[in-house]
Amino acid sequence: MVFKVVVSDKETSYQIESDDSVNRQFLGLAIGDTFDGTLVGLGGYTLKITGGSDKNGFPMKKDIDGPRRIKSLLTGGLGYKPKADGVKRRKTLRGNTVSDDIVQINTIVDAAGSKTLKEILNPEPEVEEDVEGET
Repeated sequence: MVFKVVVSDKETSYQIESDDSVNRQFLGLAIGDTFDGTLVGLGGYTLKITGGSDKNGFPMKKDIDGPRRIKSLLTGGLGYKPKADGVKRRKTLRGNTVSDDIVQINTIVDAAGSKTLKEILNPEPEVEEDVEGET
C-alpha cells in the first residue's frame, strides 16, 4: 500500500507518494511523532505527523489511542462542525497510530533543511535552446 504524505510548510502544501519499501517504517508512528524527511525524499528535513485519514476517509484523532476505528459522540472539533450550538452527533474516527489502513499522512515541517521544499519537489524543467539554421 502506498502512503500519500502531505507536507505543509506555512501556506503551501506538497503531496508525496511514498514507496512500498519505506511504508513499513511509518507503521507504529502516532500523531505528534517526528521522523526523518529522507524517508520521503526530503534530506535534511524533520517532519511532524499532525493527522491523516484511512482508506474509507475517516480522519485520525489524537485523543484515540491505537490504530482502531471507533464511533464517538462529538459536539464539534475534528470530523464534525455543528450548525447550531448544543448539537451532538456520533461520528466514526480513526485512532492516532499509523497502520496499514491509513492512506494519507498529514505532516508539518519541524526542522528545515538547506534547500527549500519548492526547490526539492518542484524542479524547474530544462529549457531547450533553439538552434538557428535548422530547417
